[in-house]
Amino acid sequence: MWKWKFVLPIVAFLALIVLFAFGLNPKRDLHYLPSPLIGKPAPQFALSDVLDPNRIVSNGALKGHVYVFNVWATWCGACREEHETLLAISRQNVVPILGLDWNDQRDRAQQWLQQLGNPYQGVGFDDKGRVAINWGVYGAPETYLIDRQGRILYKHIAPMTMNVWNKQFLPRIAAARRGGA
Repeated sequence: MWKWKFVLPIVAFLALIVLFAFGLNPKRDLHYLPSPLIGKPAPQFALSDVLDPNRIVSNGALKGHVYVFNVWATWCGACREEHETLLAISRQNVVPILGLDWNDQRDRAQQWLQQLGNPYQGVGFDDKGRVAINWGVYGAPETYLIDRQGRILYKHIAPMTMNVWNKQFLPRIAAARRGGA
C-alpha cells in the first residue's frame, strides 16, 4: 500500500512530461488541425451571393477546377488581417477563390467588400452557418484547397499569409494540376 503513495505521483509526473513534450514540440504546426474531410468530397452548397442576392454561388460550378475556399466574416478581426493577402493571391490568378461569409450580416459584408476590395469569384452568404457546419468549420478564417475532383486537399486555420500560400498551397496546387494530391 505504501508503494502506491510514491508510484502514483511518479507515474502522473512522467505522463505530464510526455504530454508536454508532444504539446510543446517546436516543429508542430500550430495552425494544423486534422480534418476528417481531407481527401473526401467537399460538401456541396448553393447560396445567394453577398453582393448580388439574385445570383447563386455554388462550389459545384467549379467542378473540374482546383480552387480555394475561404471562410470569413466581418466580425472576425483575423479575417481583416488576411484580406490584403487574399487580394494579392487573387491578383496572381493561380486559382479561383470562392468565399463563404459565415454568420454575418449581408449589408456589413457588402460594405466590407466594396471598401476593402473583393478577392472572390463569388461569396456565398451563410447567415445561419449551416454550410460552415457541413465543412467542419471551427472558426474564421479558415481556408481550404479543393482539387479537380472536388476533394478537400488541405485545410488552413488562421489568417492566410504569403508564406502559407507559397509553402502550403502552391505546391499542393501544382501537384493537383499534375493529377496527384
